[in-house]
Amino acid sequence: MWILLAVFSAIFAGLTSILAKCGIRQTDSDVATFLRTIVVLIFAWLMVFIVGSAHTIGDISFRSMVFLILSGLATGASWLCYFKALSLGDVNKVVPIDKSSTVLTVLFAIVILGETQSLVVQLGGVVLILMGTLMMIERKESHGDQQEGKRWLLYAVLSAVFAALTAILAKIGIDGVESNLATAIRTGVVLIMAFLILVIKGKQREIVSTNRKELVFIILSGIATGASWLCYYRAIQMGIVSIVVPIDKLSILVSIAFSRIVFKETLTPRGRWGLLLIVVGTLLMAIFVH
Repeated sequence: MWILLAVFSAIFAGLTSILAKCGIRQTDSDVATFLRTIVVLIFAWLMVFIVGSAHTIGDISFRSMVFLILSGLATGASWLCYFKALSLGDVNKVVPIDKSSTVLTVLFAIVILGETQSLVVQLGGVVLILMGTLMMIERKESHGDQQEGKRWLLYAVLSAVFAALTAILAKIGIDGVESNLATAIRTGVVLIMAFLILVIKGKQREIVSTNRKELVFIILSGIATGASWLCYYRAIQMGIVSIVVPIDKLSILVSIAFSRIVFKETLTPRGRWGLLLIVVGTLLMAIFVH
């Protein structure tokens, strides 16, 4: 069941990237992150009340709450960097770097969580994913990239680092906590963080002037994110982090497929080989790590 949940998480996460890209062509990425988080928070709390776990919030231990909050802060930082990178670069360049958080997550899971069930296979998968990611980064620069320099790359790398921390912190914090409630608590932290960023940068007034068409895509992106999160954190709670995370990162296939259809972004032959290595490395860990 947790592997199936991880697969659904990947599908919804892949849709998130494309919908988000459509929603930040004119809208500031920080504003878009704040608006999306509101949608995710509503979605998460609806699920909490549907499953009836709201009354258990008082039973959450101090340790779990601390790690859930830290996970939320890491998520917020990852989102802010990720959507800034998307606003500056191509989807099929940003997404592979962001998904390389798999490498860090698996290494963290081995060292911190002691997930060494099949160490040789895990490390082999990590090497393939890392090689594939590096191959996908090396693409011909578009005109937009020449104007923006390498800023998108910096934001994408930071997004990957924070995303890796998110999964590990969430695994520790979600122990003994109903997964939907944990997602709702983490999302609340992300919303507060996103709003503070807007206030610090003086962008809060831009919320009311958001393009209506882009607002629709931002809302849809938030719904896709909420669905992905609910599946993802339930899978993490039930299963093995070093398997769930790589499967979730296969959302890259969905993102790249839709970027080809919607944005006409294409991969070079080198990029295709890189994508193949990422998929093989992911499947290797998903199938042979027990």
